Amino acid sequence: MHIIDLIVFLIFTGGVVLFGCSFFNKKTSSDDFTSAGRSLPGWVVGMSIFATYVSSISYLGYPGKAFAGDWNAFVFSISIPVASYFAAKYFVPFYRNLGSVSAYSFLEHRFGPWARLYASMCYLLTQIARMGSILFLLALPMNILMGWNIQMVIIITSIAIIVYSMLGGIKAVIWTEAIQGFILIGGALVCLLILLFKMPEGPAQTFEIAAMDNKFYLGDLSLDMSTSTFWVCLIYGIFTNLQNYGIDQNYVQRYHTAKSERQAKFSALFGGYLFIPVSAIFFLIGTALYAYYKVYPELLPAEGLKADYVFPFFIVNELPVGMTGLLIASIFAAGMSTVATSVTSSSTIILTDYYKRFRKNASDKEQLFVLKVSSLIVGILGIVVAIAFLNVDSALDAWWALSSIFSGGMLGLFLLGYLSRKMVRNFDAVLGVICGVILVTWITVTPYVHANLAIVFGTLLIFCVGFLSASICSRFRKKQ
Repeated sequence: MHIIDLIVFLIFTGGVVLFGCSFFNKKTSSDDFTSAGRSLPGWVVGMSIFATYVSSISYLGYPGKAFAGDWNAFVFSISIPVASYFAAKYFVPFYRNLGSVSAYSFLEHRFGPWARLYASMCYLLTQIARMGSILFLLALPMNILMGWNIQMVIIITSIAIIVYSMLGGIKAVIWTEAIQGFILIGGALVCLLILLFKMPEGPAQTFEIAAMDNKFYLGDLSLDMSTSTFWVCLIYGIFTNLQNYGIDQNYVQRYHTAKSERQAKFSALFGGYLFIPVSAIFFLIGTALYAYYKVYPELLPAEGLKADYVFPFFIVNELPVGMTGLLIASIFAAGMSTVATSVTSSSTIILTDYYKRFRKNASDKEQLFVLKVSSLIVGILGIVVAIAFLNVDSALDAWWALSSIFSGGMLGLFLLGYLSRKMVRNFDAVLGVICGVILVTWITVTPYVHANLAIVFGTLLIFCVGFLSASICSRFRKKQ
């Protein structure tokens, strides 16, 4: 890396960490740490939600998928407006009036402690897997740029993220995410323009090559459930995004940070809708990389590269001095913000759903201490998973599969309690979850259904079994 690029990268990354740490206040309460005192403007919260979507998974994983294949994974982005609408209309007012920052307190009120603990455990597993995939993708550019050991980069980056998350809480995370959101959009646009205008015949050549090789293909329209068809990706996206907006602590916690319910609704719509055009930019970058290296195949290493490595390779070797540092910094911005989000939301769940169950009268000082220790523990687990990601071929595919499996169909449990508030009882919910877990396990270990559909069928089975059980039991009681 040129010295100028290194300076740009270090100044930006160091500035982000210092900015996050600047929110440290000795008088901070646990409420400030977890919900920012409900004081943030809607556009800031919306940019934070957007930045939560655009992690290094998007920044490197999406171009990698488009380079190696087509735009099938973009179908996931198309599903977001459905979830954004339901969030603004139903989820935001529901959670802001609930009285708890935890997304899963409702489940305990509805079905008992087991339901809350089940959902929160699924969430923690999902977040640790997410952190691992993001930290791994953060380390790739520095490995290619500097030859630095990937494990070392993962550990150092994690420490920096954990420090400002522990010091500043959710307010530091949201404000840094908002700023990083603007930087990563700008970095992606600059890189796309450079790619398009580097083509010998101009930008039109990229689209001609892509169209000729069917790179804009959105997926097979068949009903095959064992491969990533258009419908598999769309249905997976709808269920995953409904789960994100409806019961994911990352999002629910942000609803509580906005100044008002109106601002919170705006943030849900703004953050989700902004992701659609930005994700299209990332896929177009991957397609442009394909066209570029088809025209200049001699520029790629003779031994070849994994798809996830191609974009960092281009950044290192083809961008002008100064731009390389900015692009790497924007990738770090995307990843750091998302990992920080996972750290703060996971520590909040550990406090509210586990620790306070045994220490109901814990002082505010004690709660703050638990939040910070939990942040450290979650960060360490994320490092372990990130190192394990060295063994996967596609970080995006691995993350999507893990998120679908670890979801455990908990969206079905939430819908069961939310839509059937009187009829469905604890027994019905337990039966539904048992059936759902069995099905998710079967999908995980067999090749007959795509792993991404675990969240879909798990959710549907939990809801249907619980509702059917409640209907049968209700009729039986009436006969008696």
